[in-house]
Amino acid sequence: QVAVGDQPLTAEEFKSLLKVSQPLVQVRGRWMEISPDQMVAARSLLAANPNGQMTLLQAIHLAHGAQSRQLGVPVTGMDASGWIADVLGASSDPQKVLRLDQPPSFIGALRPYQRSGLSWLAFLDRYGLGACLADDMGLGKTIQLIALLLHEREVARGTDSSVQPTLLIVPTSVVGNWSRELGRFAPSIKVMVHHGPDRSSGETFVAAAHSRDVVITTYPLVARDAATLQQVKWHRVALDEAQYIKNPPTKQTMAIRALHAPRRLALTGTPVENRLSELWSIMDFCNPGYLGPAGEFRRRFSLAIERRRDPQQAEQLKRLVRPFILRRVKTDPNVINDLPPCVETKEFATLTAEQAALYQQVVNSMMGEINRSEGMQRRGLVLAALVKLKQICNHPAQANGAGDDVAPSELGDAALTALSQRSGKAQRLMSMLEEVLATGEKALIFTQFRKMGHLLTAMIQHELDCDVQFLHGGTPANKRQHMIDRFQGHDAAGTGGQVPSFVLSLKAGGLGLNLTAANHVFHFDRWWNPAVENQATDRAFRIGQTRTVHVHKFVCVGTLEERIDQMIESKMELATNIIGAGEQWLTELSTSQLHDLLMLRQSAVEVET
Repeated sequence: QVAVGDQPLTAEEFKSLLKVSQPLVQVRGRWMEISPDQMVAARSLLAANPNGQMTLLQAIHLAHGAQSRQLGVPVTGMDASGWIADVLGASSDPQKVLRLDQPPSFIGALRPYQRSGLSWLAFLDRYGLGACLADDMGLGKTIQLIALLLHEREVARGTDSSVQPTLLIVPTSVVGNWSRELGRFAPSIKVMVHHGPDRSSGETFVAAAHSRDVVITTYPLVARDAATLQQVKWHRVALDEAQYIKNPPTKQTMAIRALHAPRRLALTGTPVENRLSELWSIMDFCNPGYLGPAGEFRRRFSLAIERRRDPQQAEQLKRLVRPFILRRVKTDPNVINDLPPCVETKEFATLTAEQAALYQQVVNSMMGEINRSEGMQRRGLVLAALVKLKQICNHPAQANGAGDDVAPSELGDAALTALSQRSGKAQRLMSMLEEVLATGEKALIFTQFRKMGHLLTAMIQHELDCDVQFLHGGTPANKRQHMIDRFQGHDAAGTGGQVPSFVLSLKAGGLGLNLTAANHVFHFDRWWNPAVENQATDRAFRIGQTRTVHVHKFVCVGTLEERIDQMIESKMELATNIIGAGEQWLTELSTSQLHDLLMLRQSAVEVET
C-alpha cells in the first residue's frame, strides 16, 4: 500500500498522481509535496510484485527497512497475520511461541527458559529457517539442541516418517563432552564420532552415517573430509562454538557452507567478538543471503556502526537479526535464579626491576621503528610491541626468546625457587593460590601463552607442592577428557581431589568445558576482549556451580595493561551492544596516543625502602 504523508492511497489515486509531473499536489483536499523519484520507485516496487506475493526473505527485509535505500522509497511498516506475524514478531520473544512439552525420552528436567529455547528452535525449524542460539555460556545450549533432536524424532514417529542424521561440528576439545552428554540425556539417540586416524570414509562412512541420528566431527576435519561428508543427505548441520566460522574466506568455513542440509543451527555464546563481519558470517551460515553479500554488509553496517557509531544503522541491524538470534544471560533472574554470585576483582601487581628494565628497553626501541613506518607495517609493529610488553608483564623468562617448554625437571632447585620472584604477577598469584588451596578450594588459571603455562605449572608445583595440570592446544583429545575428569573428581581412580589447580591456555580451554569443581578463576594475562574472558570464566560459573565464583583479573599498574583496562572499561557499553573489543583497534591509535599507552609510569615498580 502506498501512502502520501499519513494518507493511504487507493490504486486509482496512485495512478492519477503518477500522471502529475509537479511536486505539489492535492490529495483529498490537502496540498502535499511529493517526490517524483519516489513515486517512480513506488511504481517499480508494485510492478515487481504484481500478484502481491514475495518471499519471506523479501518480506523481512522490507519490514525492517533494509531495502529502503535500494528501493528509493521508505517502507514504514508491515502488517502480517498467521505464521508470518510469528516470524516477524513472536520469534524474537520465545515466551510468545507455543510452548512445547519436554520430550518424554529426555533424561532429566529442562528448566523453563530451556523449554522456551526448545520451542523457539522448533518453531523456526518448522519453517526451514536457520537459528542462532546465543545463550550465555553455561545456560545449557547443549541440552536444548539434544531436546530438539528428540522432539523431531518423536514427531516423525507420530507421522510414520523418518529423520535424516544431523551433522554436529564441534571444537576438538569438546568431542568427548558432546558424546557423553548425548548418552546421558538422550540414550535413545544413536551417535557416531567421526574423528581420529581410524575414522571411516567413502561408502562405509555414508552407510554408517545414515544408520545414526547424530554424527559428531570437528572443524578441521570438515575441510579435510569434505568429499566424504558431502555424500550424506543431512537433515541439519549444527555448529557448536559457531564463532569458529567467523572468517568467511577460510577453507574450513567454505567447506562448512558447502554442506547440503535444509536446516542449519549455530550455537555460540559470542556471536560477535571483534567485528560485525563475524555476525555476518554466522548469520549467512544460518540463513544464506539474508544479510546480503559480505561487501554490501560491510558498506551498509560495519563501517557505519564500527567507525561512525551510527545508532540508526545499529538499530536496523538489531531488528534484522533479532528474529533469528536468541540470547539469554545467566545474570537475568528471570532466566535462572539459583546460580551463586560471581564476584570480579582486579588484582594489581607491580613490575620487578628486571621487568621494568626490559619493558622500557622494548618501548624505546619499538617506538622508533613505529614512527618510521606506516600502513600494514606499522600495524604489525604495534601488535608485535603489544605482545612483547604483555609477555614482559607476565614474566621476564617468557620474553627472553627461549624455547616454548619449561619443565620443572629442566631447572635446578635454586632456579625454581627464584622463578616467581622475578615477576610481580607471579608473586601475587602464588600468594593468592596458597590461600585458595589452604581452604580446600580449586582454581583455574588462564593464560594465552603456552610458554607461560609451563612456567606457571613449574612454579605451582615447586612452591605450593601440589599437583597441577596444564591443558593447551597440543594436548591430545583423549588426554584432555582424562584431565577434566580428574580435576572434576570423576575419574575411575578417584584421584580428582589431588588436583586443586588447573592451568589452561585461553584458546584451548576457554570454551566448551565444564569445570565447576573450581570456584576461583585467575586471568593471569588479559585478552583485552570481555567476550573471550567471559567465555573462560564460564568454565566455572555455569549450571552445576553451587559456590560463589571469584574471578581475579591481573593488571600490572603503570603499564599498558592498566591503560588498556581503563580504555576497555570506557568502551564496555559498545562492547556489550553490537561489537566487541579486540586488539585490532589499538593499531589505529596515533603515535602520541600509542606513546601514552605504552609509557612506563613510576607506579609500575614497587620502591624498596
